[in-house]
Amino acid sequence: MSIAKVYSRAVTGIHAQEVTIEVHLSNGLPSLSIVGMPETAVKESKDRVRSAILNSQFTFPQQRITINLAPADLPKEGGRFDLPIALGILAASNQIPLRAIADKEFIGELGLAGECRSVRGVLPTALAASAAKRTLILPEINAGEAALIEQCESFGADNLLAVCAHLHGQQRLNLASSPDLSDAADYPDLIDIRGQSHARRALEIAAAGSHSILFCGPPGTGKTMLASRLPGILTTMSEAEAVETAAIHSIASNGFDPGHWRQRPFRSPHHTASAVALVGGGSHPRPGEISLAHNGVLFLDELPEFDRRVLEVLREPIESGKISVSRAAHQAEFPARFQLVAAMNPCPCGYLGESRCRCTEEQVRRYRAKVSGPLLDRIDMLVDVPAVDKSLLRHQHVDATAEYSEQVRHRVEKARKRQLERQRKANNLLDQKEIEDVCLLSEDDYQLVEKAIVRLGLSARAYHRILKVARTIADLAGSRQIQTEHLSEAISYRRLDVGH
Repeated sequence: MSIAKVYSRAVTGIHAQEVTIEVHLSNGLPSLSIVGMPETAVKESKDRVRSAILNSQFTFPQQRITINLAPADLPKEGGRFDLPIALGILAASNQIPLRAIADKEFIGELGLAGECRSVRGVLPTALAASAAKRTLILPEINAGEAALIEQCESFGADNLLAVCAHLHGQQRLNLASSPDLSDAADYPDLIDIRGQSHARRALEIAAAGSHSILFCGPPGTGKTMLASRLPGILTTMSEAEAVETAAIHSIASNGFDPGHWRQRPFRSPHHTASAVALVGGGSHPRPGEISLAHNGVLFLDELPEFDRRVLEVLREPIESGKISVSRAAHQAEFPARFQLVAAMNPCPCGYLGESRCRCTEEQVRRYRAKVSGPLLDRIDMLVDVPAVDKSLLRHQHVDATAEYSEQVRHRVEKARKRQLERQRKANNLLDQKEIEDVCLLSEDDYQLVEKAIVRLGLSARAYHRILKVARTIADLAGSRQIQTEHLSEAISYRRLDVGH
């Protein structure tokens, strides 16, 4: 009777929970059974593992093999357990030394010839292995992703035979190294925007305070161009932000590209996207667009064209910065601290107020009513983007107000630094008590904002959002106190009539 124990990881949400793979060989008719809530892909691993072991020139034990995946109440899915199961069988049959696997963790799918194939969720696994002070061995194709976690000692392997040679001390695997990463992300530049100085100013304020923003204007006025240039003027990602963002993408369907390390995501789902696509879900919950935009930008173009029920699911994560996905057998919580940028036309045809517009008042009302008042109330800034003067489109025209993204980002970073020194968070994240502390106004200014609230019919939530935007404008100006001009500009970003 022989038994072996191998460590691996199962991904639940954005966390990697330890799985202990116990392999027991006993006398009896040759068989292989896997217990511990294995799903179909895990059950099928016994056929892949058997072929991989034989094709790697090892002996497959002709005994009764029992494999236990502990803890038993944790669902296991995917082919990530192929490699540790194979090593457990080889260790239990004394073909590799038990002591060589005691301080290591393994993940990887095996091909029939023994080659190691890629798996998802490498980054959370590397983080967890580092915390457990164990070495991680994984497929070579995933090694660059694991190497992003500097505290984790990880090795990439092309096949099962190479892993066994490493464990025997015969041929050491190469230590995983991260690919060459460029510090400067290739974002579209703000200098490309012609005119729209008011909208560019609003975009800078949104970047400085992490505020949500809605652009409203006719087709072809630059709403999408403005939105796509927001990531280029945001502050540089911190190490913690980069790790958290990469971990979310690591468990998503397309995986994480190490070349995108420290680049703020920009997600732009089509207006036909379902609620599950937006917030996440599935039988095994996966992150949706709002989580894939974590620490980056979520752009919703043609906002009223989204199904209203789909848009309503945004209300909670906009406030909380996270989303909980619950299914009958699985629950997962994903971070969703995204910066919302939305765009819409003023009417169904987009040319309200022009001679070519044939939309009736009722059509305009129904179109705008597709976006609910509670959702609009949660958007910090509502910005009009009018048609561009055609003379500005000439190649010879020089716009004296135009700036490169790098110039704007420098001001944004200075403003954000003031916020972090004062309250350790962006202005958009201030709670009510913090607003009272850092958004003090003079008596005249309090009266000004109260009159604006009454005249514009705004809620208490909108009142606090005006104060937070005003605080950001003051930070951009380098002012310790919110001045009347800062407050007036903040109020102007709530004046846009979008039907509510």
